[in-house]
Amino acid sequence: MCGGRGTRLDAPVEKPLVEICGRPMLDRVAAALRDSSVETVRAVTSPHTPNTRERAADLGLDPIEAPGDGYVSDLDFALDRVSRPVVTVVSDLPLVAPEHVDAVVSAADGGAATACVPVELKRDLGASIDDALVFDHEGTAVCPTGLGVVGPATADSTADTDAETTAGTDSDTDSGTDTDTDSDTDTHPTMYLSTDTRLALNVNRPTDIALAEDRCE
Repeated sequence: MCGGRGTRLDAPVEKPLVEICGRPMLDRVAAALRDSSVETVRAVTSPHTPNTRERAADLGLDPIEAPGDGYVSDLDFALDRVSRPVVTVVSDLPLVAPEHVDAVVSAADGGAATACVPVELKRDLGASIDDALVFDHEGTAVCPTGLGVVGPATADSTADTDAETTAGTDSDTDSGTDTDTDSDTDTHPTMYLSTDTRLALNVNRPTDIALAEDRCE
């Protein structure tokens, strides 16, 4: 997912093209997906990210041009154009690794899953936190990383619910992300809770760049 405006980052380039240790975040996320068990990798861009679309095409990611009306809306748009289940990941998670992707796919077990980290971990790192995405999981305050699996469609409402649950922190164009896992679908997404610092670093603000570069390979 790489169609957000990235206004909070205030970078001279589109957010997915911000470099971490010399490589655009888009390139890093794409590499992690390609080295995982995922079969096909595509980029969901929008009118807000024309240069990202060009870069995605150069990387062979076969861009899906969404309307740019918000994370959940654009994800739903993309889900109508791909087979499911499908792994979703935001482009502002530059330290995501193949093993993270495979772990979430394994946790989903053919259904839906969402990767989250404790809010306390992000605070300890000094990483930015979107308070609107924080929710309670068994007594622990957690927030989604932006990595998840949207399961097979079983009802008209399934896509919306899975999209909301797996929504990450690329919320500059969000129109109200709901992180409540309760829904009217047959199954709830599996929670994959991680304390890996690489999953706790979403690059949303300038200070996040330095934090990610301190830990990148």
